[in-house]
Amino acid sequence: MTVRVLIVDDSATMRAILMSRLSEQPEIEVVDTASNAAQARELIKKHDPDVVTLDIEMPGMNGLDFLEKIMTLRPTPVIIISGATQEGNDVTARALALGAVSCYSKYDPTGKLALNDSGELGRLIHEAAQVRFRPPARSAPAVAEESRRSIRRDTRVIAIGSSTGGVEALQVLLREFPVDCPPTVIVQHVNPRFAPAIARTLDNACPARVQVAMNDMPLLAGNVYLAAEADHHLLVRGSSSLHAKLRRGDPISGHCPSVDALFASVAQSVGSDAVGILLTGMGKDGAQGLLAMAQAGAHTIAQDESTCTVFGMPRAAITLGAARVVAPINRIARHALNKAA
Repeated sequence: MTVRVLIVDDSATMRAILMSRLSEQPEIEVVDTASNAAQARELIKKHDPDVVTLDIEMPGMNGLDFLEKIMTLRPTPVIIISGATQEGNDVTARALALGAVSCYSKYDPTGKLALNDSGELGRLIHEAAQVRFRPPARSAPAVAEESRRSIRRDTRVIAIGSSTGGVEALQVLLREFPVDCPPTVIVQHVNPRFAPAIARTLDNACPARVQVAMNDMPLLAGNVYLAAEADHHLLVRGSSSLHAKLRRGDPISGHCPSVDALFASVAQSVGSDAVGILLTGMGKDGAQGLLAMAQAGAHTIAQDESTCTVFGMPRAAITLGAARVVAPINRIARHALNKAA
């Protein structure tokens, strides 16, 4: 199936580069380009594209407000095309929390234009075209308060995996975690360059402290640790005390860091005193790992189809029989913090 794409960027040069590169990709058609929000609104109405690529750092345009309008009035899969600045990374992280399905950096780690090799962007566009939006699930204050009151103190660690749509889902989930929640470790599929900004965005929205995981960092209550190191898997190791370990390795289930690697390490090191949560995402990373956690006696949870942006990863886990509980995103905290819920 050919994916129809609208490019939104204030730079004529960047629009031309994107059009040229994407035209070389199989089964991608650029239906039009826009230089500002006003043009983009009209062209979205005219073409009803499958995917929009959006540069939200354009001067004279509040990209986040525009994205929010898209997601409210005409939900469409949006891929953020980001520049190289920290401010741009922070805006991109906030855009992901608003519902953008993915992000792509214009530049590689050396500062060279990454669009010279657009295969990765083409892959993200094909994945984004599979997204089907549903009404967002919001936290209910009563549920959040109940989650905080009913926290189980025997949980030594909570491990979470997520991909497409995951930043938005994590924001809903972690908002319900108490300030003294069990140590929580997360693998979210994203360009590691954006992970520190995502951690800051989640930290601003959540009672617990959210930070980037570092090697040998002790895992402490009230803290959430996000994988952010390229080419390294985030693992949990220890017996009497638990620590984060970063291990260089090949992709597992197509990803590095991998949810499967994280979950398998938790199954081995923590066993029945852990909780595993698999959220929205493309593919099947995390399914085998969640099964390993379940077989080790851990409490395992998968996000339900009705609240997933993409039901791939949770579906794979449910098919394997890895999830003890299947729940909408706004009820997962209750199940995670109180195993009897």
